[in-house]
Amino acid sequence: MPLTSLDPVTALVVIDLQKGIVESATVHPIEQVLDNAALLAEAFREVDLPVVLVTVAGAAPGRTDQPRPLAQRPADFDQLVDRLAQHETDHRVTKRTWGAFTNTGLEALLRDRAVTHVVLSGVATSIGVESTARQAHELGFNVTIALDAVTDRDADAHRNSVERIFPRLAESGTTSQIIGLLALRRGC
Repeated sequence: MPLTSLDPVTALVVIDLQKGIVESATVHPIEQVLDNAALLAEAFREVDLPVVLVTVAGAAPGRTDQPRPLAQRPADFDQLVDRLAQHETDHRVTKRTWGAFTNTGLEALLRDRAVTHVVLSGVATSIGVESTARQAHELGFNVTIALDAVTDRDADAHRNSVERIFPRLAESGTTSQIIGLLALRRGC
């Protein structure tokens, strides 16, 4: 469904735009994703809406068929990319699972601020972003995906999330459409 509106208290949740993740190859130029995420963050800050910067610093326990990459992560693996320019009003969340809500306090943080809607950006579309979208939807939040501010390592996985999964969980729009809706709040 195309983007219709943003709730009065909407938060931006930026997923895994950190040094150890953005260095991997993606199907869309990561620079554009970073630029769009930074534009969204600045627009949310300008209208005093929450910005949540999520990083991953581990993995859920359990066996998997695929080997887990990066058992030994570089020291700066979970540091945010400089382009996001974290502000003192931003909230940081560190996760150890694909989704940003599991055991992180994110739900409580959003509920304490009366948030009813989240806009998601980040990587990977089919993992961190999709998992967080599913969790947010299940918790009763309205969800919007900033389609030009997400990407994945796998084109088919990205396409599946965008075309099959997100329409069932969320509305979607571009960075400029989301910023346009935020500008309406300021009367611009």
